[in-house]
Amino acid sequence: MARDADPEGSARLELVFGAVLLHPEDTVFEAMRTGWARQQRSRRLQERGIKAAVARVEEFAKSTGEYPWNWQAAHMDEWSSHLIAERGLASSTIRAYQTTIRQFCDYLLHPSYRWVEECEARFGTHPVQICHEWNTASHLADYEGGPGRRPLTREETQLFFDYCDERVEIAAKSGRKGALTAYRDATVFKTMYAWGLRRTEASKLDVVDFHRNPKARELGRFGMLQVRYGKRTRGSAPRRRDVLTVMPWAVEVVKDYVINIRPRFGFPSHPALWLTERGGRLRPREINNRFEEYRDALGLDPELVPHSLRHAYVTHQIEDGADPQFVQRQVGHDYASSTAIYTSVSGDFMNTMMRQALDRAFTEEA
Repeated sequence: MARDADPEGSARLELVFGAVLLHPEDTVFEAMRTGWARQQRSRRLQERGIKAAVARVEEFAKSTGEYPWNWQAAHMDEWSSHLIAERGLASSTIRAYQTTIRQFCDYLLHPSYRWVEECEARFGTHPVQICHEWNTASHLADYEGGPGRRPLTREETQLFFDYCDERVEIAAKSGRKGALTAYRDATVFKTMYAWGLRRTEASKLDVVDFHRNPKARELGRFGMLQVRYGKRTRGSAPRRRDVLTVMPWAVEVVKDYVINIRPRFGFPSHPALWLTERGGRLRPREINNRFEEYRDALGLDPELVPHSLRHAYVTHQIEDGADPQFVQRQVGHDYASSTAIYTSVSGDFMNTMMRQALDRAFTEEA
């Protein structure tokens, strides 16, 4: 029988201790996966992430043709080579896959879960850690996305927003139903830029997330935006932050949408800021699809994505003289280095900074 001290996910809770199993290898491996999933749930991890992690372990086991108690470091070498050469995955994705296997091995080896002694008793061997510095990818940089990913320039931002407005005007003149969604999407993109939002953060906004800022009474109820679904860290709940409004023009855009456009969707009791015509909440994927549609219609760089609007917010704020620490807090970064990665100041800005530095130097010499 399992002991009270055994934690969630332990071998003795997943297996009837001492029982004779008809297919012991398959049964024990299944119990390991189930136990690991339970252990992750006890840490309050997201169910979607848990299922993906378990699927990755199953994929690795299938590639090796072995059970975990027979895995070796060479199996990780072969799998990593396959991910790189045949599947062509990005470095960050490969490292994430390898980290999953490392964590599964750590779980199996932890004495509290008793999988080592269970495997020794049943199979005469036990799992080992197969992920080491020499056969896994190191995290050498803060940002590992494609080098082509960048913010929109000011000219591209204006061009994109002008096109959004044109789509609204064309749809309205044609009398089609698409006018409401076109107006909504134009406002979504302007909101993402004006408050430096990720697409998921924007998708999950509710009408009540805008608040008054006593230090900016002229902005009314749109002086501050509470982001309740900020990017989570592993094992944590979504992170909240308050974003102060710094672009007054965006207040007029959102106010007009809330007062004049959103009610025309119907569904007055729905909390979402961005509604669909069927009464649902606009999803991140729909934001992505519409951005790509407009981007491609304009012939803009295909590397540009909705996140480029957030990058543009950071870059343009820094160029306009905002304090980097203020911008860092606005976008919810823990470290200044993360904000610096988002920043891609223009040549004009760099030349201005150079001119100011030279002028100061020549003044001091004089």
